Amino acid sequence: MKKMMEYQGYFGSANYNDEDEIFYGKVEYIRSLISYEGHDVESLKANFHEAVDDYLTLCKEKGIEPEKPLLDFVK
Repeated sequence: MKKMMEYQGYFGSANYNDEDEIFYGKVEYIRSLISYEGHDVESLKANFHEAVDDYLTLCKEKGIEPEKPLLDFVK
């Protein structure tokens, strides 16, 4: 079973809250807090992609280097 999503070299967790009936996650292995949520698997994945894209766009606009995942944790 795959426990992480991957997009553009970033890894996202996937969790489910039964009480709120919502999927949620965050981009893992970086210091910045980038979170996302969705009502189903498709929207969770789409919102993960959007969160990564937004992060990369913001970094570009501010002229800062985006953090890269610490791959030692992934292995």
